[in-house]
Amino acid sequence: MNRIDKKFRKLRKLKKKAFIVFITAGYPSLDVTYRLVLELSKIGVDIIELGVPFSDPMADGPVIQESSQVALKKKTHLIDILRLVKKCRKATDVPIALMTYYNPIFCFNEEKFVQAAEASGVDGIIVPDLPPEEAEHLIKLSRKTGLATIFFISPTTSAARAKFIANTSRGFIYYVSLTGTTGSRRNLASDLSRNLKAIKSITKKPVCVGFGISTREQVKEASRISDGVIVGSAVVKKIKENLKDKSLVKKVASFVNNLKA
Repeated sequence: MNRIDKKFRKLRKLKKKAFIVFITAGYPSLDVTYRLVLELSKIGVDIIELGVPFSDPMADGPVIQESSQVALKKKTHLIDILRLVKKCRKATDVPIALMTYYNPIFCFNEEKFVQAAEASGVDGIIVPDLPPEEAEHLIKLSRKTGLATIFFISPTTSAARAKFIANTSRGFIYYVSLTGTTGSRRNLASDLSRNLKAIKSITKKPVCVGFGISTREQVKEASRISDGVIVGSAVVKKIKENLKDKSLVKKVASFVNNLKA
């Protein structure tokens, strides 16, 4: 069974919700990313999303875009990130999903990418610019290896399409809590509860909320009505604030632990 599926099964038994953290791979370096993965795993982060830096993102806000540019300038490539995951697997069993745009997968070759991802210990893939209607081949390849293909439902998704996406997704369903890019917001969307209830009425798969969640209060509120909460920009921002600090990893972990509490 996929590590992501095992994690949600365990959380359900414990009546807990998933706390998922996004960090950009290679920001500020692959070594720091490696140490962050291990530290976040130690403090009980349930799933880690590793962002594959890309030059022309669609969904990323300014904080994550900047982190990707830094990683790209340091020549962080997809193959480097797969090697990083393989290295992490020697020290942690935390579920890891890659969040990448389709271009790196296309250039790598879909079949070779899926094989390499599975061999490296990747558990799931999230591709913001690849709708499930156009992902048939990637989905088919992923099913053979047990790699979870995680798709998005947004506030503007129709009921019929939401049902299709729910049926297609594996691992969990990624609910985009707002229209727009990633980044901190003062308040959660007013229609969040209503929309999540609608999605959960058509599927038993875990539904996790991301985009715009940056405070402990927002984590608490979103976790009440979902199966998990995803925090990204706030964590990447905390990394940026501590770039010159030798205690960067510990300070980021402390910040995440506070959100998670």
